[in-house]
Amino acid sequence: MKRITTLLTGAATLALVAFGAQAETKVALVPGGPHPFFADWEPASIATQEDFNLGAADYRFPQKWELNLQNDLLESLVTQGYNAFAIHPGDPVGSVPTLNELVGTGAPVIAVSACVNDPSDVSFCLASDAGASAYTGTKHLIEAMGPGTKKIAHFTGWLVEPNTQLRIDGVAKAAAEAGVEIVQVIADIDAPEPAEEKIGAYLAAHGSEIDGVITTAWVPAVVASNAMRRIGDKRIKMVAIDHDEVVMDAIRDGYVVGSMLQNPYGQAYVAAFAADKLLNGCEVSADAPFADHPLTARFIDSGAPYVDASNVDTRADVDRAMTEELMRKVEADFLTCN
Repeated sequence: MKRITTLLTGAATLALVAFGAQAETKVALVPGGPHPFFADWEPASIATQEDFNLGAADYRFPQKWELNLQNDLLESLVTQGYNAFAIHPGDPVGSVPTLNELVGTGAPVIAVSACVNDPSDVSFCLASDAGASAYTGTKHLIEAMGPGTKKIAHFTGWLVEPNTQLRIDGVAKAAAEAGVEIVQVIADIDAPEPAEEKIGAYLAAHGSEIDGVITTAWVPAVVASNAMRRIGDKRIKMVAIDHDEVVMDAIRDGYVVGSMLQNPYGQAYVAAFAADKLLNGCEVSADAPFADHPLTARFIDSGAPYVDASNVDTRADVDRAMTEELMRKVEADFLTCN
């Protein structure tokens, strides 16, 4: 792969290195590929540009979830003058060299909604704790299933995605603590066709043998929610992830117990704000109170609240409060500005 630094025009280079005056921030928000989770990044980018008077704040994504396509897109964005980045890494290890090259041009880079492995040069990772969220969701599922010997199935996302293994581990930990058996883990199904095929086939063959379902990726959550509605007897308990309206309606109607939220809008909004600050003279605080994370020592936990029948109709308020608290925490505790 060509080094990103060799692609900079003279004007772009000057914009990145001449920080004596305030640089006009052009922040790019770039996930690893197309996915419904990131739909909220676009309105977040628009709001950030307006609220913080940025030169640009644009949501861009490669057409497929392939690391080389994300790398090519990032190189192209540098040549277009983008000088700050909020990135969901396509791979926890494979993304590191490209992100380091971006930082080498003078552009702040924040990993958003998923982290990369240390060592890396990203400023920090701003995300829900994927493993802790999966662990907590499984605990809610176990509580809903009630006492006795229980069996559950786990439907999750792409194995290359940085959060998937953390979620598998979190579910396994909660199940082991409670003596619950995970009879099946089906991964690599965070797209409609594989999710419909594999979840449908599994429930048709083995639905009578399980007591619960935990889903830790968006598309499996939607597909499994629809499956619970079709089954109809509500015997199988299910806990999901994220806030698709299919999932929210299934909670309202009692087919799904609850869902672990992530607030992608707030993650993107706060990350773009922080990238602008870092470009224009702020630094990551020397005593920043980073949280523990298995991949990185520079982790800011953006939160993962649980929504169920008691608060599903006020979910937007939950997200709004989480965003406001995250903004306050990042500005006060993680950035030092002269």
